[in-house]
Amino acid sequence: MIWPSLTCSSLLILATSLAAATVSGTLELRESRVESVSRGQDYSGVVISLQAVNQSTTAADKHVTMLQKNKMFTPHILPVITGTTIDFPNADPIFHSAFSSYSGQIFDVGLYPPGTNKSVRFQRPGIVRVFCNIHPSMSAVILVLSTPYFAVTPHDGSFHLDVPPGSYDLSIFHERATEQSLQTLSRRILVTPDGIRIPPIVVSEAGYLMAPHKNKYGKDYDPPPDDKTFYPGSRQ
Repeated sequence: MIWPSLTCSSLLILATSLAAATVSGTLELRESRVESVSRGQDYSGVVISLQAVNQSTTAADKHVTMLQKNKMFTPHILPVITGTTIDFPNADPIFHSAFSSYSGQIFDVGLYPPGTNKSVRFQRPGIVRVFCNIHPSMSAVILVLSTPYFAVTPHDGSFHLDVPPGSYDLSIFHERATEQSLQTLSRRILVTPDGIRIPPIVVSEAGYLMAPHKNKYGKDYDPPPDDKTFYPGSRQ
């Protein structure tokens, strides 16, 4: 039998995949004021991350996309590893102006027309709440992490991550939960070669208050613009 030749990189990938163990589980959202959650049992958009204990992580040189279309940021929740560059393409027939004035990483890409793109590199861990300076209904959350091991829950609240065996600090992020309640869900886990099943996790939205945000100048938004209006810098 003739075996195909393997390069060093392919051997490394093979060894890593063989060594990986699965961390899985489910979570449930409770005490929610959002109808799709309370009635439809929609547990999507929660980020589970695993930080290896006593191990450093090198920043990644990656590109991912947060699309602006139909006056929405997609995806609404975007976890990335530090060093990732996020592209903000404008796929709407109107102008957008993405920014964040929160503590995670302040940025302002300015006003830019349909069919163009702006990019931002995120270099430190933190929560970045993203808005559009023109359309107050647009919002998103970028979660910058110092680990490559993370997952976002789908509708049923399930999750699974493939990681090398070892000790990890498990953390949960949900935009409609208080920081204090999320801290109580953090824990250290030991991942064996056989993997581990996490007991069901309950995330409470009790105590969360949604406050209206300001524009990038810290002021109230002007009345919503007429989208048929040509914004400054456009060509008729």
